Amino acid sequence: MPKTLSLLEVYNILLNFQGPQHWWPGETQDEIIIGAILTQNVSWKNVVKALNNLHSAGIYTLKDLDALSVEAIAPLIRSTLYYNQKALKLKTFTNFLRERYQFDLQQMFAEDLKTLRSEMLKLKGLGPETVDSILLYAGSKPVFVVDAYTIRLLTRLGFTDKKMNYSQWQEFITERIPQDVELYNDFHAQIVNLCKDICRNKPRCEICPLTLYCTYYQQNKENPVTSS
Repeated sequence: MPKTLSLLEVYNILLNFQGPQHWWPGETQDEIIIGAILTQNVSWKNVVKALNNLHSAGIYTLKDLDALSVEAIAPLIRSTLYYNQKALKLKTFTNFLRERYQFDLQQMFAEDLKTLRSEMLKLKGLGPETVDSILLYAGSKPVFVVDAYTIRLLTRLGFTDKKMNYSQWQEFITERIPQDVELYNDFHAQIVNLCKDICRNKPRCEICPLTLYCTYYQQNKENPVTSS
């Protein structure tokens, strides 16, 4: 059986192996929010292409986006897949920001976290992962982002085999680590980086720093599988 670890020990192993991730890679709050919406179901390199297209068109802020139609935005973000739907999601958010906060992100993020999160989750097309990414990375709010990578890694490490929804996973994690924005930020980024490059659908266990602690590896090392 693999050795058992706490979640904080998992984080420290990843930090020592990968170094600080300095995530999210956006220069402004506006860019982080735009990127968080565009990155749904697509790799970050395609988001970068879309951001570059927007910048080339003179679009840097959410207010800039609000001045455009969905039809004008969509071709600029074509690289992100589902670009028509994402253009609509961007407009939905800019409408919300204009009507409620007059494009003042400081005012928006000064809201009570629970209230603001609830309001944002009501916006069509913005699920909990996107909303929490905006709150954590753009707003520096203590909200842990759960994504498919998070679930993959923690399941493979044997933390739980229960079928849990987003909020249950979020509670499971935050009950086991200190409430700290910087920790939430970098821990999620560490997981993303590991699962993108190593703990993939077909994992590269031979170079993973968590192999000794991995239930998945122990169960499959004698009979390798081709996918998770």
